[in-house]
Amino acid sequence: MSDSLSFDLLDERIRRYIWAEGWESLRDAQEAAIPLIINADRDVIIAAATAAGKTEAAFLPALTHLLHNNQAGLIVYISPLKALINDQFGRLERLCENLDIPVWPWHGDISATTKKRFMSKPHGVLLITPESLEALLCNRGTSVKSIFKSASFFIIDELHAFIGSERGKQLQSLLHRIEHVLSRIVPRIGLSATLGDMTLASEFLCPGKASSVSIVQSKSDGSSLKIMVKGYEEPLVVKTVDDKPDKQAKDEPEPVTPAMIATHLFESLRGSNNLVFPNSRREVERFTHLLNRLCKSNKVPNEFWPHHGNLSPEIRTETEAALKKTDYPATAICTNTLELGIDIGAVKSVAQIGPPPSVASLRQRLGRSGRRKGESAILRGYCIENALSEKSSLSDELRLDTVQMTAMVLLLLDGWLEAPQTNGLHLSTLIQQILSVIAQNGGASIGYLYGLLCGPESPFYGVTKDEFVELVKHLGSKEMLMQDSSGDLLHGRLGEKFVNHYTFYAAFTSDEEFRIVAAGKTLGTLPVHQMLVAGQRILFAGKTWRVESVDEEQKTIYVSSQSGGIPPLFSGAGGHVDTKIRQRMRQLLEETTVPLFLDNTAAKFLTEARGNYERLDLKRVYTLNLGREVFLLTWLGDAGNEAMACMLMAHGLEAVASGLGVEIHKNNRSMEEIFELITRIPVNDDIPLDQLLAKSKNLQREKWDWVLPENLLYKSYASLYLNLDEAKKWLEGFIRAAQAKAI
Repeated sequence: MSDSLSFDLLDERIRRYIWAEGWESLRDAQEAAIPLIINADRDVIIAAATAAGKTEAAFLPALTHLLHNNQAGLIVYISPLKALINDQFGRLERLCENLDIPVWPWHGDISATTKKRFMSKPHGVLLITPESLEALLCNRGTSVKSIFKSASFFIIDELHAFIGSERGKQLQSLLHRIEHVLSRIVPRIGLSATLGDMTLASEFLCPGKASSVSIVQSKSDGSSLKIMVKGYEEPLVVKTVDDKPDKQAKDEPEPVTPAMIATHLFESLRGSNNLVFPNSRREVERFTHLLNRLCKSNKVPNEFWPHHGNLSPEIRTETEAALKKTDYPATAICTNTLELGIDIGAVKSVAQIGPPPSVASLRQRLGRSGRRKGESAILRGYCIENALSEKSSLSDELRLDTVQMTAMVLLLLDGWLEAPQTNGLHLSTLIQQILSVIAQNGGASIGYLYGLLCGPESPFYGVTKDEFVELVKHLGSKEMLMQDSSGDLLHGRLGEKFVNHYTFYAAFTSDEEFRIVAAGKTLGTLPVHQMLVAGQRILFAGKTWRVESVDEEQKTIYVSSQSGGIPPLFSGAGGHVDTKIRQRMRQLLEETTVPLFLDNTAAKFLTEARGNYERLDLKRVYTLNLGREVFLLTWLGDAGNEAMACMLMAHGLEAVASGLGVEIHKNNRSMEEIFELITRIPVNDDIPLDQLLAKSKNLQREKWDWVLPENLLYKSYASLYLNLDEAKKWLEGFIRAAQAKAI
């Protein structure tokens, strides 16, 4: 490595380790990061593809700094997953065994003896999750300064997994609280393979100091890419005269296309290690069952294993172990639990069933494949579309799953990724941090809490003093807080109960599904990721239902059957689609070339979609008359559409965000009357949030939202899920065009 300047900066013992490992050279990310990190005088983001050496790019110079400056120093590595900590422990222990630097894993499965040994002399490398860090601050508040007094670095792995989430806001707060106790700033290093906007990522890593963050962005990907997207058509179900619209979902016939996809997976993946990503836990179970059944019927050993968050740790560990075996092939059918950097060895290919949650997610998943030298990364995409009929929905006619997946693959090939979402207030997490700081200090004044959590460069900067006082009073009324005779805030009856339970340390709750109930009978469950309003229609088990009411506390949607009309686009499927994706979908529908990675059926779907797009004149038309509804085609992302639906509802219309745009219920109005109402909307006037969200349900998305005052719930929700600027801009253009046409 005679031509490497960075290699010579490393400690001699680390250089010997690199030689012993047989490295021929440093990766470009390592070459660039080492001189930036080694003096521990700045914050750094290292953005590089999976398996591009990000971990070593951070740890080689960080460990060198400890060896040269403070042998008793501490590197705090924070990971979103316990499994990732276990993997990194093995890698780092091997690196550190000749350096006299101990490596300490710390999470719920680690023994009390190991934790006690670390506490007796807190130095070396601490590998910890945000939840365990929260527990440490809550339960060892008086020891926080002594534990972290020699902290030299905070290294945050899988940075993208924290940005825009409750855990991310929690992590920002925890690091800020530690630095507050230490009365100094600790350099931060963020590691990620999928960051769409480095400025926003820098602002998340170091709130208020984004411009000072150094960026290392590796362009080397190390492998070529092979892509194939296959289409499958679900046949029409011929209903008999005995079929009733309120028949329970369990009586619906099983779709035939999943079995066809499972057969192709079985034939294509056997004999190698792979990852298969359906879009829900339910589909993971379905495809695992189908593939296990194929193994059994073909009298071959099982090679297909499930992996999702609801499974026991033992089952997940069994799947991970199967993937790591070198003497026997295994394929995991999984959710995003295997999207992050858990070491499962190299996989030959990745399969995606249906459009992925985001382009960034697809990039992260694909990074698992093609990691062996000379191998290509392989992506198999599977799209299911319903056979067309006279009553087909707009979604079916435009073959939206196929068009969306194709657009996302094209954006991936262009190098585009969604920008990190950093503007969310996450006031639910503020409640948790108030309770946590009180636990850490045995009580706290309202002024101290506000200054610590909401002051400049604090994680909840932007919350006003009046809002904070209102929140604290509301928490008192809910018995979450109480005040002692000196004026300090303490845990109330309920607050103490929550804080003393092990589930407190997590800032998030697992996604819950809503029960769908019709005429007293439960039809099934549905994950719902957007607001609900009474009167809107949803699609469930192939049928259209009208929402009568929503019980948020019991997570229940009461519906009645609604026959006739065109089925709605809304189906409850998750993900927050970016406007850029919808714009690329529209562009794809207006093009004539067919991407080479589409098979004949997927190409046929695209051709049909383009034909229907042209037939409906959607290049020019922005409104569709669907009988009982008017559909506004906005081609905006979900946040823009949801904001628009709220604006329309605030001005007397019954509207709901729905895929490519917004559905407006006519309620016996004509199209002209609806357009007249829309043109009267004062687009540039600010609508109070209590009016904007007054009719909306399912706003309590985060763990402590249930205890927020209503106005702060509205504010938090709007910051996370509404893009009012996009909605106003589109409506302004629509109104201008409508008025010009009228003239």
